[in-house]
Amino acid sequence: MNILKEADNIINIRSEEKERMYGPFEEGMEIAAKIASLMTDKEITAIDMYKCMIALKLSRESYNHKEDNLLDAVAYLGSMNNYINNIKNN
Repeated sequence: MNILKEADNIINIRSEEKERMYGPFEEGMEIAAKIASLMTDKEITAIDMYKCMIALKLSRESYNHKEDNLLDAVAYLGSMNNYINNIKNN
């Protein structure tokens, strides 16, 4: 399957399946940002968390190519875009 289609499937189609296991992804990023803010004594946003996860995946890819690294990075980009659009619409 094309990596972009697979990322769309993960983020937009299978997201309900993941929410049952881990809670809503966007909410998880917001909670992670609050925890990271407390740990670092710096203001970290959910968007910062998305960017850090993307950076981590690209860092891993720089050491060893695995399609999963790229898939996850693209999926995080798509999810971040959804998150930003949801903020604008609310």
